[in-house]
Amino acid sequence: MLNARPGGRYVDCTIGTGGHAIAIAERIVPGGRLLGIDLDPKAIEAARERLRPYREDVVLVNDNFANLGEVCARYDFRSVDGILLDLGVCSLQLDDATRGFSFRFDAPLDMRFGPAQPITAAALLNQLSANEIADLLWRYGEERRSRRIASRIVASRPINTTAQLAHIAEQAVGRGGRLHPATRTFQALRIAVNKELTNLEEALRQTIGLLSPGGRLVVISYHSLEDRLVKTFLQQESRDCLCPPGVPVCCCGHRAALKVITRRVITPSDEEKQSTPRARSARLRAAERL
Repeated sequence: MLNARPGGRYVDCTIGTGGHAIAIAERIVPGGRLLGIDLDPKAIEAARERLRPYREDVVLVNDNFANLGEVCARYDFRSVDGILLDLGVCSLQLDDATRGFSFRFDAPLDMRFGPAQPITAAALLNQLSANEIADLLWRYGEERRSRRIASRIVASRPINTTAQLAHIAEQAVGRGGRLHPATRTFQALRIAVNKELTNLEEALRQTIGLLSPGGRLVVISYHSLEDRLVKTFLQQESRDCLCPPGVPVCCCGHRAALKVITRRVITPSDEEKQSTPRARSARLRAAERL
């Protein structure tokens, strides 16, 4: 879908440990260039090592993809042939017991993608009111029992570790079902701490001005909130008029900038789900710049 080809210029907005970047680099040499961005400095270092054979063709930047336009201008990637956003949490983060992303480990309740970010998950839980926590769990985790969990959180404060939070969620709602009772709570907190949806909206808005005609935008999301944002953005930017229904003459002046090339969302095959279980909820959408 990214259509990476020799001599092209591409941006991997979430380079992680460099898995997609390697596949892109292999296809764009000779003559191509890749800009890799990640908020996590540990991911940048891991990607740098993995991409060592392509170091002359790759620029790695420790930054937030919400600053996509600024980063691209700084490194002369003003007109590019493809932009990739893989919105999944990097395995490097999930498997690091000290980062607090997973309730598989008892660790400080951190959840920040980058150490320079000011607010940890523990700080949020220990400062917000019960109503604010419930709203956060419902909005970002689609947790139906958000008020019950929020009340138990406030009654149990201070909360500083992943094990504490997982136990509180389990006490509030009990076990049962396919998901661990803390799954949606952890998702909601991670999204809130890292402002993931706000940053995604910012990045998507900037892709239009960066893509060359025929350039591709590819986004892989992992839950309905992200996928809904991406789907809405692609629908809007592939239409000529955004005026409300019933308006006799277009007054918005909007012109389509993209052509959607995934008629339906692309999901992993059964084989991929078996070989890479963390890919099971992936949803890929792509569009081409007009």
